[in-house]
Amino acid sequence: MSDTPTAASRPGQAPGKGPGKGPGKARARLLAAAARRFYADGVSATGIDTITAEAGVAKMSLYNNFSSKADLVMAYLDARHEEWLGLYRRRLEGVRDGRGGVLAVFDAYADHAAFAYEHGFRGCGLLNAAAELPAGHEGRDVVRRHKEEVESLLRGHLGELLPDRPEEAAALAEHLSFLLEGATARAGLEGAGTRLQHARTMAANLLDRL
Repeated sequence: MSDTPTAASRPGQAPGKGPGKGPGKARARLLAAAARRFYADGVSATGIDTITAEAGVAKMSLYNNFSSKADLVMAYLDARHEEWLGLYRRRLEGVRDGRGGVLAVFDAYADHAAFAYEHGFRGCGLLNAAAELPAGHEGRDVVRRHKEEVESLLRGHLGELLPDRPEEAAALAEHLSFLLEGATARAGLEGAGTRLQHARTMAANLLDRL
């Protein structure tokens, strides 16, 4: 799922690849730098000095754009959510039925895994960040809502396939969301998107039996 609120990286391109140094670009550069470092090194391990050095801006620029590191973390989480939605919408172009919509969700996950990450694919950046945040942190709510939206998208597409069986569509959406998360976790451990390709095949086979 560059890591900016308004633009998504293309498959194969490192997320967070920042824009140029023109006027008004400091926020985007900081957010792109944070995206790279948070994903590669972790949220807690990444300090403000590291982010500003990577972005090539003065520390004051960070505080002119974000009230604190916590504010930057929240912006990062929001940006990753929007990034994934961008990948999903791109995959959805030309889809004509519910089956294609479900597979577009899986394809968007695979696209995210295909980015040229600095240290390879490490799984879902949102879940990685949530794992570092304490219970009750608002950032965890952002991640929860993202996962709920993914499941809702699946449920909507399945509703097209099972218009008279809403309970079955909801149960299957939950099933497929678990398949996605499990495949993403394994892919993150293995540093490649192969498990996500397998998950897509499993989902396609399941849909063909409906």
